[in-house]
Amino acid sequence: MRTVDGRVAGRRGQATRQKLLDCLSEMLSSSPYRDVKVIDVARKAGTSPATFYQYFPDVEGAVLELADQMTAEGAVLAELVKGRSWAGKAGWQSAQELVDGFLEFWRQNDAILRVIDLGAAEGDKRFNKIRTKILTAVNGSLAESISELQAKGRIDKDVNPAAIAGALVAMLAAVASHQKGFTAWGVKQAELKPNLALLVHLGVTGKKPTR
Repeated sequence: MRTVDGRVAGRRGQATRQKLLDCLSEMLSSSPYRDVKVIDVARKAGTSPATFYQYFPDVEGAVLELADQMTAEGAVLAELVKGRSWAGKAGWQSAQELVDGFLEFWRQNDAILRVIDLGAAEGDKRFNKIRTKILTAVNGSLAESISELQAKGRIDKDVNPAAIAGALVAMLAAVASHQKGFTAWGVKQAELKPNLALLVHLGVTGKKPTR
């Protein structure tokens, strides 16, 4: 791990760097991204702006580092699909666990995901690349599962696995990022999950689930 000027950071420096990232993450959960300043992050971490600039060029650079760390954690989403059965009751369980995984991942990383969505919406290719990377693995695993069902003759041969998988992943991401909004619409979390899982199961198998 190196500093901005290329020096190798020692154990103490790495700890300071991680503390700055942890403080930034905490601040993003309670303050708008544009309002977070270097001096505020440094003060919260008990250090100086000069120390912050040793490790990051600016707040945006630190946010991108947080995003990269979160992307690695996002690999767990693909594991929710890979090698799973979509037949019978096992298929219903697969759909439920995929939905649970998406909603939980977004809840745990809500602050940084909001910043990524904002940057991507503004056309920042760096943020768009990170968002795509988070979803690509699970999209690929889901498309593979649909292709396998298609090869076995369980779903229509005219179905495009990549298109179905992409639509389902986009839906899951959109719903996961809007969980609080459903409450305002009178939809409880306990009601959201099974209905979302139903849509996922229908999308993958073309059939109602066996419960």
